[in-house]
Amino acid sequence: MKTIELQYTYWQGKDGWLVGYLNIWPDHLTQGKTIEELEEMLADLYEFYKEEQAENQEKKVGTLKVLA
Repeated sequence: MKTIELQYTYWQGKDGWLVGYLNIWPDHLTQGKTIEELEEMLADLYEFYKEEQAENQEKKVGTLKVLA
């Protein structure tokens, strides 16, 4: 199995958890208590990303009204 490198963006939330996303899939956030845990969660997220890409799902945009 070959290894690839993926870039990700992350920050520390107010609760102390690290929150991040894969730069190739910024719509999906994950989190971890440590950088190692966050990277493990991001690796799992990549598996979901590959599945979605293989399915070629058509994406749609909707509008939501909320009280401001």
